[in-house]
Amino acid sequence: MTLRPVSAIAALATAMTTAALANPIDQVRPDAPALASYGMFAIGVQTLTATIPDSVNVLGIEGEDVPRYDRPLKLEVWYPAELGTVQGGSYTAKLRDGVTEVTLTGRAARDAVPAIGAQFPLIVISHGYPGNRYLMSHLGENLASKGYVAVSIDHTDSTYSDQGAFGSTLLNRPLDQAFVVDYMATLDGPLGVIVDAENTGVIGYSMGGYGALIFGGAGVTQASTELSWGTPNGLLEQHLAGSDSHEALMDPRIKAVIAIGPWGNNAGFWDTDGLAGLRVPLMLMAGSDDDVSVYGAMRGIFESAVGTDRHLLTFDYANHNAAAPMPAPAESWEPSEVLDFPPFEHYADAVWDTTRMNNIAQHFATAFMGLHVKRKTDMADYLALTPNAGDGVVALDEGGDPTEDHTYWAGFAPRTAKGLRFETKEKGE
Repeated sequence: MTLRPVSAIAALATAMTTAALANPIDQVRPDAPALASYGMFAIGVQTLTATIPDSVNVLGIEGEDVPRYDRPLKLEVWYPAELGTVQGGSYTAKLRDGVTEVTLTGRAARDAVPAIGAQFPLIVISHGYPGNRYLMSHLGENLASKGYVAVSIDHTDSTYSDQGAFGSTLLNRPLDQAFVVDYMATLDGPLGVIVDAENTGVIGYSMGGYGALIFGGAGVTQASTELSWGTPNGLLEQHLAGSDSHEALMDPRIKAVIAIGPWGNNAGFWDTDGLAGLRVPLMLMAGSDDDVSVYGAMRGIFESAVGTDRHLLTFDYANHNAAAPMPAPAESWEPSEVLDFPPFEHYADAVWDTTRMNNIAQHFATAFMGLHVKRKTDMADYLALTPNAGDGVVALDEGGDPTEDHTYWAGFAPRTAKGLRFETKEKGE
């Protein structure tokens, strides 16, 4: 046996540690469904800063006084880049503790030249409470590679570093989403040239899903505007079902909404009338064991949103971290001096592999947004599925092509859809 010098062993260990801490967000497993893979476009990424003027400063409210301020938002924008762009880059992000900085690696090239000559539909990505703009960075990169401009928001008062009173998130989440659509629609420069905001989709996780549902037409209940722990001074009435102010929030440019583990129905923020007001195609993604947004409450959204076509994708036995969060950074596995739990718990699921769930979410987001935002009718085949994947039949001919008896999920190789359910209801059902 050849013995290596101690210095060489130390160098190897350092290299392995560095590689372990690279925290890739762009992995696609060999057993991923067909539409999970990255698309034909090179990916660029830019960080932008926007300001919503004259916003209610919820954190500054004292008594009846309602101060206003210019509300800052930081945005991460992924987009198709010009042909020949060298792929690969990194992001510096904060962990759930709001203190620890980690490096994430992906495929996007920082400040790459946009792919001028075409316009690409807009996707708005909205994190949970707390979260940050990198929590679903894997999805932003993936969709950009398929011909979208994906913009992920750092929601002020709701990030790991500036988490404030919950009432701010309740009021501002749909307002932030609406503002960002307007902001991207009027963006100057080469990036602005390629944005097609007339065709926009919204993807929200947890509180991001709450906001997306309101933005899509589901106005809140009167009772939710009066909660002692909610938005003070009745200000949430701005999103009240049937109100002129909520109606004014509606935007015909929004063509589809994906709500992943959406919070709110579990706490009485909607009733059947409010949910019936949802007016854009909806896909819900949820874990069957979600005890934060509560699976039964999310099924209630699916059942009651009779004003639109909708789908419910269920990950059996998964909890609240189903589908949305990126894989837990290596540093999050260590105990935190700030939190009473390892940050790992914020990203991971006890049953499902995160990369596996991310790949499944990428697949269904590609099909759903492709159908409704890009109007690619062939994507409908990936959404016409046997409700329980376990009931699907694999029937292939000698050449490996499906026969008439084949009912296994489109885009999934045999045996790979286990543990998933996909239900569909049409408008009026």
